[in-house]
Amino acid sequence: MSNPKTRRAQTIIKPDRDRRFVTEDNPFEAMMSRFDDAARRLNLEPGLYKVLRSPEKQIIVSVPIVRDSGEIEVFTGIRVLHNTSRGPAKGGIRFDMAVTLDEVKALAAWMTWKCAVVNLPFGGGKGGVICDPTTMSVGELERLTRRYTAELMETLGPDSDVPAPDVNTNERVMAWIMDTYSMRVGHTVTAVVTGKPIEMGGSLGRRDATGRGCLVVTKEALARLEIPIDKATVAVQGFGNVGSTAARLMAAEGMRIVAVSDKKGGIHDPSGIDIPAALEWVKEHRFLEGFPGAKSVTNEELLTLKCDVLVPAALENVITSKNAAQIKARIICEGANGPTTARADAILDKKGIFVIPDILANAGGVTVSYFEWVQDRGGYFWDEETVNERLEKIMSKAFTEVVGMAEKHEVGMRIGAYMLAIERVAAMHRMRGLYA
Repeated sequence: MSNPKTRRAQTIIKPDRDRRFVTEDNPFEAMMSRFDDAARRLNLEPGLYKVLRSPEKQIIVSVPIVRDSGEIEVFTGIRVLHNTSRGPAKGGIRFDMAVTLDEVKALAAWMTWKCAVVNLPFGGGKGGVICDPTTMSVGELERLTRRYTAELMETLGPDSDVPAPDVNTNERVMAWIMDTYSMRVGHTVTAVVTGKPIEMGGSLGRRDATGRGCLVVTKEALARLEIPIDKATVAVQGFGNVGSTAARLMAAEGMRIVAVSDKKGGIHDPSGIDIPAALEWVKEHRFLEGFPGAKSVTNEELLTLKCDVLVPAALENVITSKNAAQIKARIICEGANGPTTARADAILDKKGIFVIPDILANAGGVTVSYFEWVQDRGGYFWDEETVNERLEKIMSKAFTEVVGMAEKHEVGMRIGAYMLAIERVAAMHRMRGLYA
């Protein structure tokens, strides 16, 4: 039962009326519904509630480039800084036709809470350019990246806004951003981006970081539910960097990977899939399709397979009110951003499924991005063993703190994670005050 303080807060903090018309798969609505719930339970002051729910900056720029054909085309670029009270904005840049302001706002807010959950001195940011990179040459992508960077020069900087790779961007794109920024300021600034090539100041361990973070929190959850690691079965939706890394590392720890999938579909073998062999197959054939010795399954079917751990590591909104009741996993480790809708949360809670929310589960990537930023600024680089040890320490501590918050307030892990994050960001605002 809610305490009186919580009930009073609920009469003050009200969501926007028009948000009731937003569909289940709207990313900003999903984030805000969790934020609203956590804010009410924390009895967050109405004024501070308004500050924390509003992005600090929403930047939309035109990005004109000359195509290889000589034709001039103008793309739209977006960058959102959600909150920088704890430090510079941190968040990826994606090149995709599906980029929208709502999506970028949601992802920027997620980054604020993600950084706060693992207690990094960063705020949240996100960006993107609306384009189809598959139709663009390397030269066109470079011109697009450099012009987009130039349009954001007033925002970018190691003390203000530090981008990273995201959908359809990579180390090379980060190198172009770093070079463009450095040329404009007149000296090399490696710490302006993370996810760079190792030779340019990137960190060892960065590529495996998100998947390794999933491994760490999954082991913590298995221990909590008293499931032996060598008896645990795992299904992984998504066989990109995060999903394939998580599957490889979990298999190496002794877990049995019973299913994996990519965008074309998946494979299922209750006796266990040879993940190194699957990785080699994908390297040669590009997709898992046709992998010998395993049964084909759809991505939808994979989500409802019987297993101890389900790792949705591909797309947003794959676990919804339509399929949540059919999920049989005991633990869900959210490797992707926003794989579960807000309406599905209540169903999973009722089923007693232990959900490791995205803002905790996939925070390994931003944690090692933080390590990269620290190493760049200090000019001293760590070996991979040191990176992995420090990552495990931070992720394990964050897991314990989220569990503590969830138990204290008798809520699920997701709302517990949001409460922990909001409390930390709110505390910083209270100490800093409001500049006017």
